[in-house]
Amino acid sequence: MTQDSAEMLDKTFDPAAIEAKWYAHWETAGLFRPERPDATPFTIVNPPPNVTGSLHVGHALDNTLQDVVIRYERLRGKDALWVVGTDHAGIATQMVVERQMEQRQDKRTNYTREQFIEKVWEWKAESGGTITGQLRRLGCSMDWSREQFTMDPHFTKAVVKVFVDLHKQGLIYRDKRLVNWDPRLKTAISDLEVETREIDGKFWHFRYPLSDGSGHISVATTRPETMLADMAVAVNPSDERYQALVARGATVTLPITGREIPIVFDEHADPELGSGAVKITPGHDFNDFEVGKRAGIKAADMLNMLDAEAKVCQTSDGLIPAEFIGTDRFDARKRVVELMDADGLLDKIEDRVIQTPYGDRGGVVIEPWLTDQWYVDAETLAKAPLDAVRSGAIEIVPKTWEKTFFNWMENIQPWCVSRQLWWGHRIPAWYADDGSIYVAETEEEAQSQAGNKAVKRDEDVLDTWFSSALWPFATLGWPEDNALLSRHYPNDLLISGFDILFFWDARMAMQGIHFMKPESPLAERVPWKRLYLHGLVRAADGQKMSKSKGNVVDPLGLIDQYGADALRFFMAAMESQGRDVKMDEKRVEGYRNFATKLWNAARFCQSNGIGASQSVAAPAATSAVNRWIIGEVVETVAALDKAMADLRFDAAANTIYQFAWSQFCDWYIELIKGQFDDETKAVAGWVLDQILVMLHPFMPFVTEELWSKMGARPYELIVAKWPEPQAPIDAQAKAEVEWLIALVGNLRAAKAELGIAPGARLTAYLADPSEQTRSIISHSGTVIDRLARLDAIRFEPAPAGAAMQISAGDAMLAIPLEGVIDLASEKARLEKALATSIKERDSLGKRLENPAFVEKAKPEAVDKAKADHAAHSAEAERLQAALARLG
Repeated sequence: MTQDSAEMLDKTFDPAAIEAKWYAHWETAGLFRPERPDATPFTIVNPPPNVTGSLHVGHALDNTLQDVVIRYERLRGKDALWVVGTDHAGIATQMVVERQMEQRQDKRTNYTREQFIEKVWEWKAESGGTITGQLRRLGCSMDWSREQFTMDPHFTKAVVKVFVDLHKQGLIYRDKRLVNWDPRLKTAISDLEVETREIDGKFWHFRYPLSDGSGHISVATTRPETMLADMAVAVNPSDERYQALVARGATVTLPITGREIPIVFDEHADPELGSGAVKITPGHDFNDFEVGKRAGIKAADMLNMLDAEAKVCQTSDGLIPAEFIGTDRFDARKRVVELMDADGLLDKIEDRVIQTPYGDRGGVVIEPWLTDQWYVDAETLAKAPLDAVRSGAIEIVPKTWEKTFFNWMENIQPWCVSRQLWWGHRIPAWYADDGSIYVAETEEEAQSQAGNKAVKRDEDVLDTWFSSALWPFATLGWPEDNALLSRHYPNDLLISGFDILFFWDARMAMQGIHFMKPESPLAERVPWKRLYLHGLVRAADGQKMSKSKGNVVDPLGLIDQYGADALRFFMAAMESQGRDVKMDEKRVEGYRNFATKLWNAARFCQSNGIGASQSVAAPAATSAVNRWIIGEVVETVAALDKAMADLRFDAAANTIYQFAWSQFCDWYIELIKGQFDDETKAVAGWVLDQILVMLHPFMPFVTEELWSKMGARPYELIVAKWPEPQAPIDAQAKAEVEWLIALVGNLRAAKAELGIAPGARLTAYLADPSEQTRSIISHSGTVIDRLARLDAIRFEPAPAGAAMQISAGDAMLAIPLEGVIDLASEKARLEKALATSIKERDSLGKRLENPAFVEKAKPEAVDKAKADHAAHSAEAERLQAALARLG
């Protein structure tokens, strides 16, 4: 789609008309990964979205930043590879398919495992590509020819090998521990899939009778039903009240079950909280599990009182009364309270807000549940990533996240990797009737290990995060040794939200360093050299977006309204090294206006015979304005390169925005009007090309369209060359043009402040100009006349009377106002407006100085007060300056 000659642009910029056309062309022509075997490789991988997903604002931010980087590196001539794919999303996908079955009065258990999995694959073929189409709408220049899926055969092979190898090395093992159990989905889930909600609940205070009849000990709980599986009461070793009880080996006899349990010392018990004694149910509470282990209770001996649906089941000691068996946990709670109250053992009930864990997909209260699961020795695997970050082999940006990374990795817990699902990578473990376990890559190997005994495969699948941890190298063909892998591993950069630092990023660091190039230095084994963590996209008032709050923003709706370029530019301009981004539709609209301004500037160039440049280097230039704009390009390229090297997306976006809007569209085009000689046409065409190249990573669609319409091109913009002006910054030209810009800008602002018509022609006086100023004025008469609307600048003192002072460079020009405005009424107007602004500014200032307001008011109210205070302060300064001009 390169052009042989210029084609006149439409009068209006219509994003929708160009976006689909260009994306289809780029992808079809293979331009997302042009053939560059001799170029320096540059590699990023996308955080694979769930195959069930659709584009939300978090995806829009994350993928925009990645696309800015990959387009930038492609323009710099790199062999830029952006690996793309989707995650099989075990729980999410299984839920989607099961919901569809429910709508047809069907269910998973009506089918064999193999039949159900076949139905999931059918669903993926029909409906699983929604988000990939939406990423295309955003303009993401991913290598779709190598699109990956975490259940692809080659990927599955990698997953199985990793599991088997880690097991051989003693880094994967089977253990009985507590997990987050979702009773609705009937599977263990990860911490990431647990959301904590504040729920109005109760705090029940019970009396547990001492077994020798000498009294009782008081405990309090938010979950009374778990007392059916209590195994101890813990008190703090420093608590004097209980020293004698523990010393004599006192026990309590639990009401309802009659179980006799010990009183033990443990630091977990807080002497300042309640009675200082806490009930310990190691099979149903994460803290209690650790207390139980410290008290010498083996996990195998811990009592379990719930089944997979969170209904009461009999404990191994058989002491739970029959009436409880099969009842729901919350019904059991009510009954326990009733029985304790009837026996006079309920001291009191307090209302309390309880931090309650819910499954983010199942939507029910999560139950800590004691089960046999597969675990990864994360503590051992975490050591190398810690060394990598400390040594600089992995750079975390912003650096402030390092402390959080170290803290979590140094205290990491065993990683539960088994899930009780059908959809996913099935665990490569087989069991014999005698309880022996055989881990192997194939059933034949397991059978051989078992000496041809009958074996049965593990029913569970692996946690989705286990497979996605292999993303940086399994997507490149590992475990097969191939050129792609050796060329593009390690990846150069990973961009992700900070919220998945531990659940995905840290796992990739563990697995990548462990499995890749084991004999090589650490820097060659890391999955990526840099890790950039961005913030969340929040609603305009700073609140987290959620469907329940009704403040979710649909990025596709914004693309429909303003175009993908505008949304992308907003995301990049607002991303400031990991800080949260506040959604602001007016700013998205403003960036659409920016694209329109550039469009109109290109049309202006076309209408004046300015077209495509034929050179990467800057053309020869003699006039000051042309030498100046070439120097501005040189400075802009340098600033943009520095911002991109530092991963300062906001600074990069602002750099090209200011240059394109202010220096080029506002000033350069103004300054060259009526002076379209061959030199100016060549320079203007070259500068517009440099803008299109520099802006392309942020706004790919409008820039590619303008590039194609401005004249003959040997290649599309997406694979053009990054600017190399090969020109100096001309200090004399810079000083001259900046003097003119200051004169015109300050004079226009002063006219606006004083209510003088923009077109009013005035005369300026400058008593003692410097040689440089005299020289600028002497050969800039045409520009001064046309843009500043000055009949003359006289090198003599101004006549007596009111005059406004206008600065430009080292000069202060005086412009008489007698006969131009009604000085008295203008002064009165300004003074009245100034008094109003000062009153509002000071009133808001006092409110913001009041700690009661700042601490107790809603954050959005404080933010508004600060913004209003800043606005009135700025207005007061402007009005004071205007009065000062009147003398």
